[in-house]
Amino acid sequence: MNEPEGTASEPIDRLRGWYLAARPATLPAAVVPVLVGTALAVSARQFHLIVFLATLACSLLIQIGTNFANDYYDFRKGADTAERLGPTRVTQSGIFTPRQVLLATGYTFALALLLGAYLVAVGGAPILAVGIFSILCGIGYTGGPFPLGYHGLGDLFVFVFFGLIAVAGTFYLQTGTVTLHVLLATVPVGLLCANILVVNNLRDIDTDRAAGKRTLAVRIGREATRQQYMLFQLISYTIPFTLWQTGASWDYTFWLPLLTLPRAVRLSLYLVANQDRALNKALKGTAELHLRFGALFALSLLR
Repeated sequence: MNEPEGTASEPIDRLRGWYLAARPATLPAAVVPVLVGTALAVSARQFHLIVFLATLACSLLIQIGTNFANDYYDFRKGADTAERLGPTRVTQSGIFTPRQVLLATGYTFALALLLGAYLVAVGGAPILAVGIFSILCGIGYTGGPFPLGYHGLGDLFVFVFFGLIAVAGTFYLQTGTVTLHVLLATVPVGLLCANILVVNNLRDIDTDRAAGKRTLAVRIGREATRQQYMLFQLISYTIPFTLWQTGASWDYTFWLPLLTLPRAVRLSLYLVANQDRALNKALKGTAELHLRFGALFALSLLR
């Protein structure tokens, strides 16, 4: 990315820059809830391939658009500086100008709305409301007059949108209804996804505090944030058993997500023993845990 302007490698460098801006490590967070919601729909004997593909595409586009918006607004608000401990941010590092990132945000959300028009035709007004609200909150996570991430509401935002709304919305698009079992299945998906943000905020607690970004981690401190992480894990691993007991998981496949439990324990122990830049490893591991748990959880719900 340091090639002189106009060299042959420039298009490749720009492509790599947009790849970084999209934050590919976060994209499984948009995939897992669609997989779980779809698995529940398949088990209800209702599955539509085109609806599934459109839902997955819209979920990914909203996640990428939110990442672009976060990159732009965190730079504008001074939260992303040269002292940040996490991966490269394209606005702060100068890979792209703020205007370029803002335009990319708009284009990505516009494409999500375009594809979402088909889903609105399938699901009606509830899906229209969910889509618009998701995009507004994706921007409002770090932008707008009351940025959610700057007021300690980021964890709740992730749980609601990547758990409750994404899983239940996917199921609704396939079936036209939502059940209590579906709502229960949203819990581990949302909590384990929220744990990705918990680690991120724990790592950045000092730089966020200095920038006036009052995340929940800044508000409650390091030890309570570590306890929050472990509590979210504990609740998540009880849900498969609960679903099995209530008849939503069939045969004995409910235990499949428990295969990831040893990794969850190791991550908790690592989180207790480390802080700052060392937590980049825990961040990656937590994202991988969310993906592995989610895939096995979806498989356990099939019949």
